[in-house]
Amino acid sequence: MAKLAPRDLAQVLGALPAQPANDNVLVGYDKADDAGVFRLRDDVALVQTVDFFTPVTDDPELYGRVAANNSLNDIYAMGGKPITALSIVCYPQKEDFDVLQQILRGGQAAMNEAGVTVLGGHSIDDAEIKFGYAVTGLINPAELVTNANAQPGDALILTKPIGTGAISTAIKRGIARAEAIDAAMRMMTTSAAAAAEAMQEAKAHACTDVTGFGLLGHAYEMAHASDVCLIIEAWRVPLLPDVLELIAQGMLTRGDKNNRAYVGETISFAEEISGVMQSALFDPQTAGGLLISVDRSKADSLLSKIEGAVMIGEVRSRSSHLIQVI
Repeated sequence: MAKLAPRDLAQVLGALPAQPANDNVLVGYDKADDAGVFRLRDDVALVQTVDFFTPVTDDPELYGRVAANNSLNDIYAMGGKPITALSIVCYPQKEDFDVLQQILRGGQAAMNEAGVTVLGGHSIDDAEIKFGYAVTGLINPAELVTNANAQPGDALILTKPIGTGAISTAIKRGIARAEAIDAAMRMMTTSAAAAAEAMQEAKAHACTDVTGFGLLGHAYEMAHASDVCLIIEAWRVPLLPDVLELIAQGMLTRGDKNNRAYVGETISFAEEISGVMQSALFDPQTAGGLLISVDRSKADSLLSKIEGAVMIGEVRSRSSHLIQVI
């Protein structure tokens, strides 16, 4: 299931009337951040998010785990601690309910492992299976990490490889190799909790999780919110197995086109960046990594604490483009 095109969604949200002013709203939907944040008192705020999608694997329990991790990502990206979740279930009434039980079991197991209690949820009869969660977390407002404070001179760190969109498409078309499938599933079921904790310890300036808008779509939101330019060194960006080969074979989702339209003319590519690599950078992700902007002096220490993390570029002062891919 493809997300709504981000440019179209931004236009719809931008046309909504302003809500009544509330000083306790620290992050609302107007910020294009990963989750909403509402202050309860000076030292406690709620962090809230919701996400659900169609199956990315034929294994129901694994699908549930991926959906849980994907939903938790947004809380971790803000530096929050998830505490409760509500499940969202769209399932055909005529289908086998043992499959649904396995989906719920996998999701609940992942949530419980993260210290999250599933309080309940809502289900509807739908021709197409969709599953996910609304998650609530807590954070001290003084420790909140948003996408809006990347600083010139910062290092950009990506905590997971990209390419799940291309591999998921290849799985549906029956051409994905077992090695690529296994790598993608390991990545999508790996929690971002440890990376988020390390990010907090390093006092990261900004963070976002890389999901449906692709690496460049989420990087665009960080650059725009922070009023900076992000330099991304394409050769440093970690890729899952076979991703470039699969993209060359046409394993693309609508997200490729939609994410390119969203970023528009705010990005520049060096001449040597191939069209296939560009598509990899726009590839929509599921339960992707965190993109972290952190003081360069703390980058090496942070990298040592997050398995698989890679420094993929740096932050510079605002220029004619929000993103430069070199």
